[in-house]
Amino acid sequence: MADRLILVGHIAGAFGVRGDVRVTSFTADPMTLAGYRDLRRADGSPAPALSGARPVKGGLVARAAGVETREQAEALRGLKLFVLREALPAPDEDEFYLTDLVGMRVETPDGQVLGAVRGVQDFGAGDLLEIKPEGAPSFWLPFTREAVPEVDLAGGRILAQPPAETE
Repeated sequence: MADRLILVGHIAGAFGVRGDVRVTSFTADPMTLAGYRDLRRADGSPAPALSGARPVKGGLVARAAGVETREQAEALRGLKLFVLREALPAPDEDEFYLTDLVGMRVETPDGQVLGAVRGVQDFGAGDLLEIKPEGAPSFWLPFTREAVPEVDLAGGRILAQPPAETE
C-alpha cells in the first residue's frame, strides 16, 4: 500500500516563450507541489523535476527539467504528476488521505456488509464514495458525517448509514 502513486497535479500547458509550464495543482497549497523532488508519471517512471516555481491562479508556473522551448513545454500538456504515497506527510490524528479509503470494507451499524470502496470522487457537490458490493453494480454514498459516521483505518472498515432511498 505504501508504494501507491498519488495524483498531485498535471501540466496544463506552456506558459510564455521560454519553456515554462503551467501546472494545475491538486494539493491544498499549490506551492507544495514544487517541493516534491521525486515526481512520477502514471507508469511510475520519473517525471520532469520542477524548479523556480511561482504561484498563479489555480496552480503554479515552473521550469521543468530538460525543457527549453515553448514547444517542448506544450508537448508536456496533460502529463499527470504523481508522488509516492510514502512521500506524503503523515496525517494528523482523526485525519486520513482519501486514497487510503480505497479497498476498505463498508458496513452498516448492524454489521451488514455493503461492499468495498472502489474510489472517491468529487463531481462538484462534495466527496462521494463509490461502493462496490460483491456481485452487484456499484453505488454512490455521500462522504458526510451523517452517511459515514466512522472510519476505522486500522480495522480496514467504514461504518456507513446509507440514506433512505426515494423514488
